[in-house]
Amino acid sequence: MPSPLPIGIFDSGVGGLSIMKEVRLRLPAEGLLYYADSAYCPYGSRPLSVIQGRAYAICDFLQSQGVKLIVVASNTTSVAALDQVRDYARVPVVGVEPAVKPASELTKNGRVGVLATVVTLAGNRFNNLVERFGNGVEIYTQPCPGLVEQIEAGSWEGPETEALLGNYLSRLLEHDVDTVVLGCTHYPFLRPLVEKMAGTGVKVIDTGEAVAQQVVRVLENNGLFTPESAPGWERFYTSGNPGKVGRVIRLLLQDPGLEVQQVNLDHQLC
Repeated sequence: MPSPLPIGIFDSGVGGLSIMKEVRLRLPAEGLLYYADSAYCPYGSRPLSVIQGRAYAICDFLQSQGVKLIVVASNTTSVAALDQVRDYARVPVVGVEPAVKPASELTKNGRVGVLATVVTLAGNRFNNLVERFGNGVEIYTQPCPGLVEQIEAGSWEGPETEALLGNYLSRLLEHDVDTVVLGCTHYPFLRPLVEKMAGTGVKVIDTGEAVAQQVVRVLENNGLFTPESAPGWERFYTSGNPGKVGRVIRLLLQDPGLEVQQVNLDHQLC
């Protein structure tokens, strides 16, 4: 039956807002709860046990708030813990994965580059994606230490970010890739810079739209759409400093009145 309960979305920090924005576009009447685990950000260099433990703790919190669906809006967490989260949660769970399949379909010269975190690129889920959808395509990967931290600091347009991104992107462009996958939910906020540096002959894609469409399908299949016709609402939580995190979220969402509440969660382990 229809459900007025909210959708829960979480990430290591503010990157999952790129997913949240796509969900909001397609579901204007739904309530959305967002949790930024900023005290543990970035996830990309942490042990798998820590990432899995944080995922469990955040799921517990979101479920305590009565969510009807959880979106793991983090490529790193999806690689490290999506199956475990689905077994653990009492509600449907939607994850994310780098857009290897659409990139393999879009490329004209058969050369695809992927920008992502170390954990994402080293995970079995990513390797399985390449095996399933990378036939006949050369896929070049590039880990990007430091980019998440720049976005979390609100510095997605500064010279240090440009230098970091330019270094990583140039390594992919050396292989003559014509398609670049943004394999971290933080990276879509760098998309204008990536497109500028890569040039007009290179397509840049991410998974935000596909994830939002999957959220719609899961709600539809389970009869969970909100019965309300009024505009939806959002609430934001973080394990980090709410002042610092709130400033960045307000900038990214262009909402000067937005507030962020600090909620610290126990660090659970598998």
